[in-house]
Amino acid sequence: MIMQSYFSNKNYEVFLTYTLQDGLQVLYEKRPDILFLDNNLPDGQGWEFIEEIVEKFPHIKIYLISAYRQKKDFSNPFPNTVVWEKPLSIGMLNSHFQ
Repeated sequence: MIMQSYFSNKNYEVFLTYTLQDGLQVLYEKRPDILFLDNNLPDGQGWEFIEEIVEKFPHIKIYLISAYRQKKDFSNPFPNTVVWEKPLSIGMLNSHFQ
C-alpha cells in the first residue's frame, strides 16, 4: 500500500491486488506498462510466472520483488525484468521513477 500511495502521488494509475491470481487477472484486463510483482504471494511465487507474462506482454517492465531470495538466485533471460531485494526505500524508487 506504501507503493500504491507513492505512485498515486506521482499521478500513475495504480491497481493493487493481494494474490497472484487476482494480479494476473488485472494484468490481462488493464495491460499496464509496469508491473511490481512480489515473489512470495499467498497463492504462488511470482518468479514462476515471469516467462508467461513476458511472452504475453513483451512491452511490460517487470520489477520482481523478494525478501526471501537474492538477485543471484534468479536466472533472468528477460531484459525488461529487474529483480529488487527487500527492503525497498523511497530513495530507490526515486532513483528509478521521476
